[in-house]
Amino acid sequence: MRTFGSLLVRGLIVGLFAGLLAGTFAYVMGEPRIDSAIAIEEAAGAAHTHDAAGNTVPAEAEEEPLVSRDGQRAGLFLATTLYGVALGGIFAVGFTLLRRRLRTTSDSYAALGLAAAGFVGIVLVPFLKYPPNPPAVGDPETITKRTVTYLLTLVIGLLAVWAGVAAARWAAARLGETPWIRLAVGGAAFLATVVAAYLILPAINEVPGSFPATLLWQFRFASLGTQATLWLLLGFGYAAAVDRRTRVSADAEVAAA
Repeated sequence: MRTFGSLLVRGLIVGLFAGLLAGTFAYVMGEPRIDSAIAIEEAAGAAHTHDAAGNTVPAEAEEEPLVSRDGQRAGLFLATTLYGVALGGIFAVGFTLLRRRLRTTSDSYAALGLAAAGFVGIVLVPFLKYPPNPPAVGDPETITKRTVTYLLTLVIGLLAVWAGVAAARWAAARLGETPWIRLAVGGAAFLATVVAAYLILPAINEVPGSFPATLLWQFRFASLGTQATLWLLLGFGYAAAVDRRTRVSADAEVAAA
C-alpha cells in the first residue's frame, strides 16, 4: 500500500534533482543573456554622461549591488533547487489528492498528465501574455502592477486547465467516450478561458525600441526552457518513481502469497 509519506519523499527527491538540472540549464543558456543585458544598461548609462551640446557631465556614482554577479550565479542554483524541492512536494500532494480523479489506471500516466497540466497552466499561459524581460528592461515604478497581473494570469491558467478538463468530462458523459470529441470540447473550453482573460488583462510592454530583439527573445526562451526542463524532469522523474513503487509493491504481494 502506497503511503503519503513515501509519495512525498519521492516528490521532494525528484524535485531536488529537477531543480539542480533546471539551474544548470539557466546558467548555461540564461546567464550570458543577462550579462549582455547588463552591459547594454551600463553602456546606456555611460552615454548619458554627455549633455545635448556634447559637453561631458559628471556621471552619478552608481550604487554597488547588494549581491555581486558571482553571488547571483551561485544563488541561481540555490534558488532553482529550493524551488524544485518545494514544487516536488506540492506535486506529490496534488498527485495524492487528484490520483483517483484522473481517469487512468497507470500512476505513471497520471504523473505525466499532472505535470503537463501544471506546465501549461502555471508556466505557458502566463508566459504567452507576459513574457519575462531581462534585468535591464522594465520600469521599476510598475513592478507592483506587473507582479499582480502575472499572478492573475497564473491563477487564470490553472482555471483554464480545470475548465478544459471539466468540459472534456462533460463531453464524455453527454457525447460519448470518443477521444477526439473530448479533446475538441476540452481544448475549446481551455482556449476560450485563456483568450477571454488575455483580452481583459492590460497589455504591458516596457521594452525600449533600442533594445536588441534577438537578445530579448533569447532571454525569454532561456527562461521558458528552464521552466520546461524543471517540469519535464519532475513529470518523468515522478512517473518513474511511482512506477517503481508500484512494481515493488506488486512483487512484495506475490512473494507474500
